[in-house]
Amino acid sequence: MTKKILMVLTSTDKMGEDNPTGTWLSEFADAYLAFKKQGYDVTVSSILGGKAPVDPASIDENTPQEILDAEKYLANTVSIEEVEMGEHEVIFLPGGHGTMFDFPENKKLQSLLREFYEADKYVVSVCHGPAGLVGATLSNGQPLVKGKRVSGFTDAEERETTLDSLMPFLLESKLRELGATVETVPNWSEHSVVDGKLITGQNPQSTPLVVKELLKKI
Repeated sequence: MTKKILMVLTSTDKMGEDNPTGTWLSEFADAYLAFKKQGYDVTVSSILGGKAPVDPASIDENTPQEILDAEKYLANTVSIEEVEMGEHEVIFLPGGHGTMFDFPENKKLQSLLREFYEADKYVVSVCHGPAGLVGATLSNGQPLVKGKRVSGFTDAEERETTLDSLMPFLLESKLRELGATVETVPNWSEHSVVDGKLITGQNPQSTPLVVKELLKKI
């Protein structure tokens, strides 16, 4: 039977008044293209459905054409309210600064993350994607990340982007507050952390490594 993967993307397209944001395109594309290459069935959803915004900063003259072409798969995403865990074996959260605004508060996303984790399925996120884990609790009321080893976009990387003042919180600090053990490497270095079926990556550069770790397991 074809394996099924659920990807959830941000629908937030602005930080403050005039700072565009969205999904970091390579974090979606590197994962999506790798999954499709393996023949997996991928559901692409977003918080609101419809066209999922892409952070313009994630595209420049050096972006490979294959990554640019993947933007077409974001043109008509399924609303997260319409998706269920069902036969999906993985929930995958790409990052982008937009996730910091709509992931932590979304009740449906919190519910899905709890369902996947407690069903012993894979919960995977990269860069700012772990912002989704911030609001997720288990059936016992404990934060999903409490006592877990994780990675995610670091406070140092956030400060280097100079966007830290626009963020509702700093992701690394918040994960630590929730009781996670956050493992980091120097800014912009590839890094992924595997703790059981929870797989996380530090930054955009880490996406291929996170995907590689996941594909080894499924």
